[in-house]
Amino acid sequence: MTRTVHPIEAESYRILRDRVDLSHLPPLTRAVTERVVHASADLDYVTDLVCDEAALAAGLAALRAGAPVVTDVWMVAAGITRPGREIVCPVAEPAAADLGRAAGITRSAAAVRIAHDRVGPGAVWVVGCAPTALVELIGLDAAPALVVGLPVGFVGAAESKAALRASGLPAVSNVGEKGGSAVAAAALNALLYLEDK
Repeated sequence: MTRTVHPIEAESYRILRDRVDLSHLPPLTRAVTERVVHASADLDYVTDLVCDEAALAAGLAALRAGAPVVTDVWMVAAGITRPGREIVCPVAEPAAADLGRAAGITRSAAAVRIAHDRVGPGAVWVVGCAPTALVELIGLDAAPALVVGLPVGFVGAAESKAALRASGLPAVSNVGEKGGSAVAAAALNALLYLEDK
């Protein structure tokens, strides 16, 4: 599938590249960084993102092979613009609320457990909202192909991303409190747009 780039997006990328030269970055890291900066208009992500080219390559290979994509919230899923890809996101299901209450964990963490039971190993996980979802994922034996860990917030976001980096899981993260659904979706979209290349 060939993606048509809108003139506004092309102009945004031209402006971005006028402001910062990312040509020294490996190709997948550059694609993810540019897409995140494009989606957020925040050049701080140039130095704040933590990408691993081998992890991104593994995530891209998994996506090309049809790996499921799991998101922590529907706002992230809504930002994934590649048509035809199934997204797993059980956070709004009554079972997530029930499990959360029974286990004494957040609904987001419970949704991670439910999603893991559905998808098993090799999925691509995208967390853009809930630090507790990222912490829960790290604690599971999920064997993800890639984790896009970019939750936002003053409570637990930076710490959960630090834990992700320390976990050794293949990941994209950032070092601060910022992040969010649009940024997480953008990081995944960067890889999805490369699927056919």
